Amino acid sequence: MNTKLTTNEGQPWADNNHSQTAGKRGPVLMQDYQLLEKLAHFNRERIPERVVHAKGAGAKGTFTLSKDMSQYTKADVFNGSGKQTPVLIRFSQVAGELGYPDTLRDVRGYALRFYTNEGNYDIVGNNTPVFFVNDPLKFPDFIHSQKRDPATHLRTQEMQWDFWSHSPESLHQVTYLMGDRGNPASYRTMNGYGSHTFKWVNAQGEQFWVKYHFVSAQGVKNMTNEQAAKTASEDTDYLLHDLYDAIERKDYPSWKVCVQILPYEEGLNYKYDIFDVTKTVSKKDYPRIEIGEFTLNENPVNYFDEVEEAAFSPANFVPGIEPSPDKLLQGRLFGYKDAERYRLGANYEQLPINRPVNEVHNYERDGFMSQGQDGSVNYEPNSHDGPVEDHDARMHPDAVEGVTEYSQPYEVDHYSQAGDLYRLMSADEKDRLIQTITDTLGTVENQDIKILQTRQFYRADHDYGERVAQALNLPLASIQE
Repeated sequence: MNTKLTTNEGQPWADNNHSQTAGKRGPVLMQDYQLLEKLAHFNRERIPERVVHAKGAGAKGTFTLSKDMSQYTKADVFNGSGKQTPVLIRFSQVAGELGYPDTLRDVRGYALRFYTNEGNYDIVGNNTPVFFVNDPLKFPDFIHSQKRDPATHLRTQEMQWDFWSHSPESLHQVTYLMGDRGNPASYRTMNGYGSHTFKWVNAQGEQFWVKYHFVSAQGVKNMTNEQAAKTASEDTDYLLHDLYDAIERKDYPSWKVCVQILPYEEGLNYKYDIFDVTKTVSKKDYPRIEIGEFTLNENPVNYFDEVEEAAFSPANFVPGIEPSPDKLLQGRLFGYKDAERYRLGANYEQLPINRPVNEVHNYERDGFMSQGQDGSVNYEPNSHDGPVEDHDARMHPDAVEGVTEYSQPYEVDHYSQAGDLYRLMSADEKDRLIQTITDTLGTVENQDIKILQTRQFYRADHDYGERVAQALNLPLASIQE
């Protein structure tokens, strides 16, 4: 026997194919409230898409810890070899809207949630270990440059190259993006990174700096520009399909979870500023330590509930894991949760996909869509045995010094690591990098932008800049200043 159709109030729904009318030819009656409710709900089915990372795909799985890390952190999720923790992941594009082709060249978001016994822990990074800017004040401008021209409403190469050419700190990430890793062949075949430096604290109060790497067990595979364009013309959701279909056929993708650990004082005195997200920490200096693996083995049952309404934030820490002074990270600690309150409402953390597995106890009440409230006390301090502070969860202090100022956050060496990355590439990779830059920067009409950007390539590596200049027919003297 089929389930009977009802309204959202549980009343029987008599006819879902014909609206009530006055006679066979109408007009439609105002009393047909089921028609009105259906149309009114339909008008409100879309929530604001994410301003950044709008297009994406998600899945669930399990993280298995293979190496006990209690020497470095008291975080329960990383203590006890063999411990398993449910995870949720969302892969995404940075620039495009919800309907944008997901195979076009772009940085890919890599947001991973651990549903730990101490609350949700989110690592919200990308498929590259660095980023374009290192100050949160520049982030909105960067994203504007990746979006649509306010006059034409078209995406243009000129906007993004104009921003990059005037923001030399972006050069390292631009080299990643214009290289092979700018077009991953699938979400399954790309690595992920926490990008920022974070702090680990053990039970004895000892502090360490840590960087996260998620290494694809499927290997890293990328598309050529031609393959990506062809795929985009045939299937705008190709990467989403690929992930979903692989899990459906039980070809479960997995990633090794690795960390670089820096002793506290050594990290503060490292040759590069470890809080500058445009820089990496050399794996030769601090090798990656494999601590576990996560496997994705469950597709969402309902994409909207489990992916679109998923609200990740780098501010979601658990005891034993803390932020660093990284300026961009500090800005993100506010930005993500504020974006979710705008997009999903004040009580977005009550949605099933965002609820932690442990119980929630606090004094927040009411607001749109609040649910499950009781009559317990809603203020603190109180004499009603309400929840109290847990001083064991206090953040550990870092020394600060200086004066209040609008400061250049980090050293101005924007070029050496970009040059190192270029020199690591094979001859074929370099050829593809130069061709991609030619195909994109070469379309910019403003000659000053081309020269300014190519000077940055030249400062990173003379061969890098000279090859771009030759491809763009720029006089070498113009970039050698």
